[in-house]
Amino acid sequence: MSRLAIYPGTFDPITYGHIDIIARTRRLFPQVVVAVAQTSRKNLLFDIDERVRMVRQAVKGLSGVRVEAFNGLVVDVAKKYDTNILIRGLRMVSDFEYEFQMALTNRRLAGKVETVFLMPSEQYSFISSTLLKEVARLGADISTLVPKHVEKKLKAKLAS
Repeated sequence: MSRLAIYPGTFDPITYGHIDIIARTRRLFPQVVVAVAQTSRKNLLFDIDERVRMVRQAVKGLSGVRVEAFNGLVVDVAKKYDTNILIRGLRMVSDFEYEFQMALTNRRLAGKVETVFLMPSEQYSFISSTLLKEVARLGADISTLVPKHVEKKLKAKLAS
């Protein structure tokens, strides 16, 4: 088994649920690369540099974790790091169909790539960046969903 795992995503913005998955991954693998996607079919609020900075600050206390932006296919990131392990978080059953489809596509593109699904702690199982942005737009308290630096950035971005 590889000693390094890739955890890809847009992290727009990073949440405590993401951080929980990163910490769980780190317990399973000595090294984790959090791969922040530059482009996405999602409507992104933060640019790539902002997202990378927020993720780096959020994981600065976790040894063996590094953060890198990427553009293109995540299987190419796996090849770059000579690993065959991709990590994906599953919050709810509703995530499964999309994640299963992506895992099978990645396997077709790079036959040795395996996707490992991890569940976050129950307290974070409902958090998604999309929902987070929606409730933040409506003025909800998001302090229990994201680190303080992310909360400040999100509020500033929504106010502009």
